[in-house]
Amino acid sequence: MTPAPFYGSVDLRNAGFKLAPIDMNLFPAGFNNLNPAFQNIAAEAAASAIATLAPHAKNILLIPENHTRNLFYWENIRVLLKLLEMAGLAVRIGTLLPDYIEPGVITLNDGTQITLQTLTREQDQLRVGNFVPDAIILNNDLSDGIPEILKNLAQPVIPPAELGWSLRLKSGHFEYYAEVTEDFAQFADLDPWLLAPLFRQCGEVDFMQRTGGDCLTRNTHELFSAIRLKYAEHHIEHDPFVIMKADAGTYGMAVMTLRGVEALQSLNRKQRTGMAKTKSGQPVSQVILQEGVYTFETWGPEHAVAEPVVYMFGERVVGGFYRVHKARGRDENLNAPGMQFEPLPFVKPCHLNVARDVAGDCQNRFYIYGVIARLSMLAAAREMQEAARV
Repeated sequence: MTPAPFYGSVDLRNAGFKLAPIDMNLFPAGFNNLNPAFQNIAAEAAASAIATLAPHAKNILLIPENHTRNLFYWENIRVLLKLLEMAGLAVRIGTLLPDYIEPGVITLNDGTQITLQTLTREQDQLRVGNFVPDAIILNNDLSDGIPEILKNLAQPVIPPAELGWSLRLKSGHFEYYAEVTEDFAQFADLDPWLLAPLFRQCGEVDFMQRTGGDCLTRNTHELFSAIRLKYAEHHIEHDPFVIMKADAGTYGMAVMTLRGVEALQSLNRKQRTGMAKTKSGQPVSQVILQEGVYTFETWGPEHAVAEPVVYMFGERVVGGFYRVHKARGRDENLNAPGMQFEPLPFVKPCHLNVARDVAGDCQNRFYIYGVIARLSMLAAAREMQEAARV
């Protein structure tokens, strides 16, 4: 049996006629946006995940992102730290930054302080001060590459550093996800397209130098054609669209909605600049063209567009939230400045603004969110297995 990664978050889109993941993050932030009433469940799931991946681990080193000013991110670390401690683990936070040889603190808005120390290495072991961990948990997606200090360690690193965004590709994940949903769809007797976005990949693109355009145009045209065939098969009357985004990276950067192939021919300088780089200024050279999945879910009296994000420890769903954006449309990326988060209690759903009742019972809708998230986590487990072979 292939064990699940330690944790992950899955972005979903519910179009009523289709429910599918659009992204899967193996180094999730946002634990501060989960419903605090479920922290006991989350801590139990975290303990189970650690016991599976590092059975004898009691001392844990948590390595965060190199954000020193983003207090929302550090709120996430505060909650994650609490969950790990509730799981019965001793935890220290070790940063890749060189500025904390002596323990330093980050003070949150409520006065809570988080203590940081710079990592040190002795032979094949990491430590902070006199604290020697049994296992290392990454909450850093290593977009800049795997630093030397994390290579060839005796201590287990979870998730593996090789699954950071410097090596991992979204298209790779969705290839595994397509295999998983194909198997699941045979068991459930349904069209796997109802659970999985179609996609294509272009591997040599430079938006500023305007190279790779032929690949983008050809694959976008093919993808639109494939989507239209599926829409016709399932009698879908909406217009298809495609999401073009960097094949690696997170934070909603380098993402663009294409409502037709002709949009590629008229990219202005601002759009090209927005697609050229992702987190930490990493250049975009590989692009995934993904079938756009509408979201017909809304939140609040203003009916702001919303999409669910599901969080997991191992194979267990521990909660989630709605990502809500008042200024974005149902065919646009919601992971953008101006978004807000509303905890998903997996009890009270938000309004589903669909003309016909295709979602069925609300409780069941939350259950199926968890099912899709588990399928995505299974795909990630296969990614992790493959990374271990390399």
